[in-house]
Amino acid sequence: MATNLEKIVDQLSELSVLEAAELVTLLEEKWGVSAAAPVAVAAGAAPVAEVVEEKTEFDVVVKDTGPKKIEVIKAIRQLTSMGLKEAKEMAETPGSKVMTQVGKEAAEDAKAKLEAAGAVIELA
Repeated sequence: MATNLEKIVDQLSELSVLEAAELVTLLEEKWGVSAAAPVAVAAGAAPVAEVVEEKTEFDVVVKDTGPKKIEVIKAIRQLTSMGLKEAKEMAETPGSKVMTQVGKEAAEDAKAKLEAAGAVIELA
């Protein structure tokens, strides 16, 4: 059996590029397959990268109030129009969402203001 395969390999090696391409087309039609993907991989084509959608809505989350709790509370009140009690509770509760589902610019602006006040902020 190995000798038969060796003969076939020898015969295929004698084909011109055009004849090899025609052979591929004939085999694809006869067997109902496509050699396009294996040929692309064999040719060293890079794998197709997944398209990653850029996130457009963010949550502004207080991870830690830091040493300036009063400044952070003021910043939270300025950003949310909350009362003192609600803003204080939010500042004292790690993981609190100051803003939810806001645009990138608004989230980055809020993050900058809260970090300037001393808080550790995460955009989720």
